[in-house]
Amino acid sequence: MELKGEGLKRVKPYVAVILLQCGNSGFALIAKAALNKGTNHFTFAVYRNAFAAALFIPFSLLLERKGRPRMTTGVFAKILMLAVLDPVLGQNMFYAGMNLTTVTFTAALSNLLPAITFVIAWILRVEKVDFKRIGSHAKIAGTAVAVAGAMVMTLVSGPTVGLPWTHSSHDGSAALPRHRSSSNPTAGDLMVVAGNFGYALFFILQAHTLKSYPAVLSLTALICTTGALLGTVLTFAVERGNTAIWALGWNATLLAYVYGGVVASGITYFIAGVIMKEKGPVFLTSFNPLSLVIVAILSSFVFAEQMTVGKITGAIVIVAGVYLFIWGKSKDAIVDDRDAAEPLPKGEDAEESQTVAVANAV
Repeated sequence: MELKGEGLKRVKPYVAVILLQCGNSGFALIAKAALNKGTNHFTFAVYRNAFAAALFIPFSLLLERKGRPRMTTGVFAKILMLAVLDPVLGQNMFYAGMNLTTVTFTAALSNLLPAITFVIAWILRVEKVDFKRIGSHAKIAGTAVAVAGAMVMTLVSGPTVGLPWTHSSHDGSAALPRHRSSSNPTAGDLMVVAGNFGYALFFILQAHTLKSYPAVLSLTALICTTGALLGTVLTFAVERGNTAIWALGWNATLLAYVYGGVVASGITYFIAGVIMKEKGPVFLTSFNPLSLVIVAILSSFVFAEQMTVGKITGAIVIVAGVYLFIWGKSKDAIVDDRDAAEPLPKGEDAEESQTVAVANAV
């Protein structure tokens, strides 16, 4: 029973992060549908975070009223930075880019997120990389393979694979064009990449903030509230006099706001925080390529996007890369656990070890 409990504990983060990717993939489709109807991406980000704040503020006040750490100037500064990186910068860049391309292509570019996060975390020494360990080699190789798969899925087309539910749209009339509203296709790609940089920095800073402010529910509520307020200021500054963009109605746009707030912001921030406490930000983002596979499949149903040999090949490569990274991460974890469990030396060896430790400290 003890072994089963330990195995369940190891599996939980993997199940949670996969479910997280499924939820975010569904939001990508809903967001694209809302943007296609002319939804303003500034108000999209504001309403999304406002709904998330409205959901999580009561839970944080109720469940963390006793264990919430004291707010300090340093923590408040980190929360402001977190609100800028994701709710303001990341989301607005991502939506603006998505509005200029298809949802599948946006998801493909988002697979740069694991590589960006890995490199930044490596530079900041948040993620350990030991070139003497095979696990570290596998993590680097797995990240590179996943990104390569995303590029294959993005750049390689090949013959169309006929699917029964997309058969009627082989002429392309039902599929959304890749760049439907811009004469500058590069702009959308650059915006999505910029959004990924914001997300990568956000997850790394969130993991760091949780060490000094471990109340995950309260941190989620504060990030969403601050993000909604900063986003409102930005929207009024950019969209002066355009009050129509704030209108709400019982339609798909309202569904996108609520779904985005509850799932893509609130639940994602919360679960991400819980996962990163144990596994770190690189583990969390390494599963992002799975979103591309899920979005590509769902888009073939929702938007009648055609599946090609390039997309299928890229999806297989992505899954292989993610599996390789997970394998490397597990190998490093086993080595770390073994090193932590090694007994202290006894007798003369212990005295010698203490002498060496003191000498090194001096």
